[in-house]
Amino acid sequence: MATDSSKLNTPLEKGFESITWPFKEFIRDQKTSNALLVFATFAAIYFANSNWQNLYSLFNASVSGFYLGGWVFEMTNQAWVNDGLMTLFFYVIGLEIKRELLAGELSSLKTNITILAAALGGMVFPALIYFAFNAGETSIRGWGIPMATDTAFAVGVLALLGKRIPIAVTTFLTALAIFDDLGAVLVIAFFYVEDLSFYYIIQAVIIFSIMMGMNRLGIRTPLPYLIGGIFLWFAIHASGVHSTIAGILAAITVPAKPKHEPSWFIKKTLHLLLKFERLEKQANNNNHILAKQEEHDVINDIERVAETSTTPLQRWEHTIRRPIALFVLPLFALSNAGIPINIEILPDTLNSNEFWGIFLGLVLGKSIGITLFSWLALRTGIGILPHYVNLKHVLGIGLLGGMGFTMSIFIAGIGFSDLPMTLINAKTAILSGSLLAGTLGYSWMYWISREKTSNTIP
Repeated sequence: MATDSSKLNTPLEKGFESITWPFKEFIRDQKTSNALLVFATFAAIYFANSNWQNLYSLFNASVSGFYLGGWVFEMTNQAWVNDGLMTLFFYVIGLEIKRELLAGELSSLKTNITILAAALGGMVFPALIYFAFNAGETSIRGWGIPMATDTAFAVGVLALLGKRIPIAVTTFLTALAIFDDLGAVLVIAFFYVEDLSFYYIIQAVIIFSIMMGMNRLGIRTPLPYLIGGIFLWFAIHASGVHSTIAGILAAITVPAKPKHEPSWFIKKTLHLLLKFERLEKQANNNNHILAKQEEHDVINDIERVAETSTTPLQRWEHTIRRPIALFVLPLFALSNAGIPINIEILPDTLNSNEFWGIFLGLVLGKSIGITLFSWLALRTGIGILPHYVNLKHVLGIGLLGGMGFTMSIFIAGIGFSDLPMTLINAKTAILSGSLLAGTLGYSWMYWISREKTSNTIP
């Protein structure tokens, strides 16, 4: 006699699930990570302007590390977040870029030429605006700040509009943000470097080559790549190149092919399911499920079959994406978004070249560059827009692209690490510019959503 599965759920278990299920769904929601990011930002600003100010600064500046024999490795807590934990964020970006290039929205460059053009315009115009304000000044080092887009925030704001906006608009923005992230990574790698050590660069190349070799040899367990990634991080960190680039390089080495083909998975899974069914019929139904060791072994075999039939790239990205969004990015905001608000120096901030270069670069440069380059791609005939997307949508995407936030603050911290007042001006511009760009983008998208969309080219 088969056991009624509904009887396995006791009233207490049902009650517990009714409490925990909404929480699980809440955690899975993209809006949650955005809300945590906003909360951490406001918390950082509060700490930087309250009686906790000294403790907040002291915690960021405190040094921690570890010792191995006579070897000492130490960094400030803020550096551990920016150079260490943020490497995991760049690792996720690298996995996403690799996946999209191989089999996603970016797999066909011809069909995505408009998106590539939009991303290029969204990087060039903000940089040009910043140059116009800061040419010849020490603040010129911040030219890469307004080029960046915070993918999570931009897509999150668009998600607030729900079904008002065609799904293709979200796809366009996501693909554009991936190109944008790739551009930001290249800018950091080539232009925001300290004194280079070719000795450690050679070490990094050797480690990277070994990790690529593991990929070619079919190694798909995470431990070797984890160990290689750690050594790669230390080599990149010591080389003078920003250590977060190790995340991108490590992501490139991750295998993108499964161990077994789908046909093998189907055949093997069906065999195990039939075996499980046979064991269940032969089993004594009075026995507790824990006593059915053979059935447990079959279930474990099914799990292993499923794992070897998916790609490490997909599994590992899925595993760490949510922890990065829920913990690493809010921690980064908490550590870096603390801006002392001083009315006396506010006029100096508003009169600074770096403020207006960043602010206008984000609000105007992004929207103008993305829209103009998209229009040029369409007019020259080298690109097309996705179905149900028109240039009005592209303008809204350009406005949302001005939400620099995480990436912009990250680049500002690298460029102005030795210029504290300039860094404050830059962060003020990033926060205010991102807020205005997001508000304008949402308002514009909401307004045009009342009109019937078309795919015509004006």
